[in-house]
Amino acid sequence: MTILITGATGTVSREVLRELAGRQPVRALVRDAKRAPDLDGVDVAVGDLDRPATLAPAFDGVTTLWLLTPMGPLAPSQSMNAVWAARQAGVRHIVRLSAIGAAHDAPTRNGRLHALSDAELQHSGISWTILRPSHFMQNLLGAVTGDQLFGLLGESRAGLIDARDIAAAGAEILAAPEAHEGRIYTPTGPESISLHQAAEEAARVLGRPVRYAAQSPERTHDTLVAAGLDAWTAEALTEYRIAYGSGWGDFTNDHVERIVGRPPRSFAEFAREHREQLAGA
Repeated sequence: MTILITGATGTVSREVLRELAGRQPVRALVRDAKRAPDLDGVDVAVGDLDRPATLAPAFDGVTTLWLLTPMGPLAPSQSMNAVWAARQAGVRHIVRLSAIGAAHDAPTRNGRLHALSDAELQHSGISWTILRPSHFMQNLLGAVTGDQLFGLLGESRAGLIDARDIAAAGAEILAAPEAHEGRIYTPTGPESISLHQAAEEAARVLGRPVRYAAQSPERTHDTLVAAGLDAWTAEALTEYRIAYGSGWGDFTNDHVERIVGRPPRSFAEFAREHREQLAGA
């Protein structure tokens, strides 16, 4: 009854591994064994979603798959390769981490790409569950520089969610997938907040003034490029800035509590627990 975790070195998948380690047989898929998570009870397999010929050993004996692909133009190909390997291995259920608002008419290219992969999974013949979480609180780690907070919400609000709560929901589904077959969840945090409110919480835990001043989409793009992001990623994140700025993410729901049995963490809790990581270089 092995569970395979893809994207094992990433923010959410690392937390999924922590949730499952010691509970059920779990295997982490990594491209480089040197970067494998060092967790007791976690097997490690080396493979690359861009190279389908490398995947068979990692999928051998796997019954349930956590499928996460990084944002990028090749994401549908990576997801396709994972689903194909899962079919060949006889995987029974796939839990896919998609993106908020994933749809063929989504306002972001990332959402449209995820819609392709969601549709492929839904028609794969394998039992599935899809998670489309809201904006991660972890996206604000390192976002405070001096007395400024940088973010992608414009003047709007969003139901920010701690990635650990996404992982907790994912782990519960992976452990008992039958109860979640054919369901699409959109996990959010407990409240929809603005980045002005996030800046107030950051100021409170850092003990110094922090303020948020919304940047225009054009300025956001320039800032992302100056930070070293490639053109595709900078443009994709700028699309999120436009979408979130229109109020696109201004909602909450009870999906985390329904799955996990407890409320998701608030941003105030998150800020207290990540005080040192909020401030950027």
